Amino acid sequence: MKRKTLSYTLGLLLSISLYSCKEDYLIKYPLDSPSTETFISNEEELNMAITGAYNALYQAPKATPMPFPLTIDYASDIGWERNTNALQILGLGNADANNDFTSDFWNLLYVGIQRCNTILDKAEGLNGVVPAETLNTRISEVRFLRAYYYFFLNELFGGVPLLTTTISLADSKNVTRESKEAVNDFIMSEIDAIVGFLPETVTGNNLGRATRGAALALKSRSALFNKKYQEAADAAKAVMELNQYQLHNNFEQLFKYAGESSKEIIWAIQYKRGLATHSISSQFYSRLMQGFSNKIPVQSLVDSYECIDGLNIDKSPLFDPTKPFKNRDPRLTQTVVLPQTLSLGVIFETHPDSTMTWDYREATPKRIANTDATNAYATFSGYLWRKYADPADFIDRSNSELNAILFRYAEVLLNYVEAKTELNQIDNSVYEAINQVRQRPSVAMPAISTGKSQAQMRSIVRKERKYELAAEGLRLFDIRRWNIAHQVMPGDLLGRIRTGWLANAPTIDENGTPNYSQVTNRTEMRVIEKRNFNADRDYVWPIPRIETETNPNLTQNKNY
Repeated sequence: MKRKTLSYTLGLLLSISLYSCKEDYLIKYPLDSPSTETFISNEEELNMAITGAYNALYQAPKATPMPFPLTIDYASDIGWERNTNALQILGLGNADANNDFTSDFWNLLYVGIQRCNTILDKAEGLNGVVPAETLNTRISEVRFLRAYYYFFLNELFGGVPLLTTTISLADSKNVTRESKEAVNDFIMSEIDAIVGFLPETVTGNNLGRATRGAALALKSRSALFNKKYQEAADAAKAVMELNQYQLHNNFEQLFKYAGESSKEIIWAIQYKRGLATHSISSQFYSRLMQGFSNKIPVQSLVDSYECIDGLNIDKSPLFDPTKPFKNRDPRLTQTVVLPQTLSLGVIFETHPDSTMTWDYREATPKRIANTDATNAYATFSGYLWRKYADPADFIDRSNSELNAILFRYAEVLLNYVEAKTELNQIDNSVYEAINQVRQRPSVAMPAISTGKSQAQMRSIVRKERKYELAAEGLRLFDIRRWNIAHQVMPGDLLGRIRTGWLANAPTIDENGTPNYSQVTNRTEMRVIEKRNFNADRDYVWPIPRIETETNPNLTQNKNY
């Protein structure tokens, strides 16, 4: 299925034992430090410690045994977590400072930062011990990882303690929060300082290490999310000018084992069975295919995708309510498992009368019992994710070694388009970038024609991000920074009509959000849950209660 060298991952597992702890709260950092002052005294120990810093990428919130960057969509408007856990509560809009999902994020990210700071505190003593070029590269990797972890903390919690060295237990009780702007400035300044020391490419044992492209992609994302549009455009352009990346022809394949070596992937978490795995497949597979169907897309995402003429379904003459998935943007069916389509070798269908379905996994198709129509815990929306649900994982669904993409070239192109649009610099390079994404061979959507206004292009790129990046952990960030979360999150979270289709198309707004008020049979849609969203609170997550209780200088976010 795939071949990987093991030395990097073996070092990773050794680093787990060196850095292990039971509780990883910010106030307990000194307890997580290496057990001896002499550790990290040579190149071998440096590499072991750095692998420990990378290992924080493999940690996951308890509610979601999958790569942490991919979990956040289930607290957004395009996804839902079925399990009654802290992530579902967060998406529901009922989280407080005791929420385990948000606390787990805080802890795992600060563990990563602590590991980085421990290494950086030791770096000066390695001069003359580790070859200068090697040392510069490795230290730059560590600073990149620290910036990456701070990016998530900053965007999720809205300004956090900015620790750049290890601190004592006593000093930890005096830590205060920096502003969101200050943390973002730190991230971007770190990238500027290290980018020249990082390699443009990595191979062999170094797969998964930070590269120049990954650093620039992080700068572009962080700058864009903080409205530093010129910096975002410049960083994205720098990635483009590296000439190391190109879009993968087959969009669906990009999220399967067959696409792992794609030149579109800038940075990904590397997995290997028996050493480090995740359970995306068990979360995404249908009940019929022995999965849990507990992390799912919802109706509002499905209805967002355009028709192949480039028009929304409420405007396109190609949209047929009786055949709602015909003539749609190919990324819809390449991202989402739709009713009456083939998934993992069988026809997926949740209609309650479809108690039997077709199985094509053998040479002769046969009819089999369809538990997706009868199981009480089958997908509540009527849809599943196709991204990251590779059939090759069927034998061992809870131990997938499919790499998790953290940055890819399509996002960088869309970052560039959005930043240039917000600068009102909509030149030919903007159209070229967005049309690369829309017109990859397996997608082939109509090109965006020139002459668009700023408002028109803003609408286009926002919708394009929704089509292109669904299930990749970026949607919550997008609806927050566009200040539309209070519009798209509250109210009924909807699934398909179990016994049919919508009688007519919902209206689609400039952000690609459907409104079902004019759909004549809207009352037949499944209401998965009724969500809340407090605009004066929920644009950031709560600081974990244990942190504010043990450190009176650490202020809580408003209304938590």
